[in-house]
Amino acid sequence: MTSPLLSALAMTVIVCLRYFASSGLFAWLTARVKPGFYAGLVPQMQREIGWSLASAAIYGVPAGIVAWGWQNRGWTRIYTDPQTYPLWWLPGSFLVYLVLHDAWFYWTHRWMHRPAPFRMVHAVHHASRPPTAWAAMSFHPLEALSGAVVIPALVLLVPIHAGVLGLVLLTMTVMGVTNHMGWEIFPRALVASRPGGWLITASHHQRHHDQYRCNYGLYFRHWDRLCGTDRGLAAA
Repeated sequence: MTSPLLSALAMTVIVCLRYFASSGLFAWLTARVKPGFYAGLVPQMQREIGWSLASAAIYGVPAGIVAWGWQNRGWTRIYTDPQTYPLWWLPGSFLVYLVLHDAWFYWTHRWMHRPAPFRMVHAVHHASRPPTAWAAMSFHPLEALSGAVVIPALVLLVPIHAGVLGLVLLTMTVMGVTNHMGWEIFPRALVASRPGGWLITASHHQRHHDQYRCNYGLYFRHWDRLCGTDRGLAAA
């Protein structure tokens, strides 16, 4: 039986590898599509990688403990048989997880832009000017902790199929990286469409990094619009 410590260490390694694979892929893509786009940012990217590796450990520990609890103690609501719940709950749980994660992120992120939390914690992330593909996990440890507890908490409370949980983690990873790499990877036809107007991509999040006091969401724009903090898209 794997111990919680070994599970936490294994998950930390997995999170590190996921970070290097995802950020490395989109950094490579940036170099191919926009040569020289990150010119002069090598020291910044090195700092981003350093902070991100620390964040990976913070994300890995609760994830590893919860994974151990799922396998050995039945702590979680993760299931593997698709027939355990109605089939509509497969896409339904995916959307529920994204909506709840987005709500947590919006309100904690907005709080971290208050003067004291910003100076002490969130300034680490905004030191990336402009952000690069390596910046998605570049957090102060306290900010990393606030993000690391969300999915582990949700799997204790909200049923989700293991495969759908993997899709949630993939979405979180891809959107986190692509929203920070400084250019829009998604086609303008999607970003400018009516459905696209409710989604957050790099065009929306870049304005947050430009102006700070707006566009706080993670996946969706509804909280920004409801609370009057949506300032639209950054310039092309």
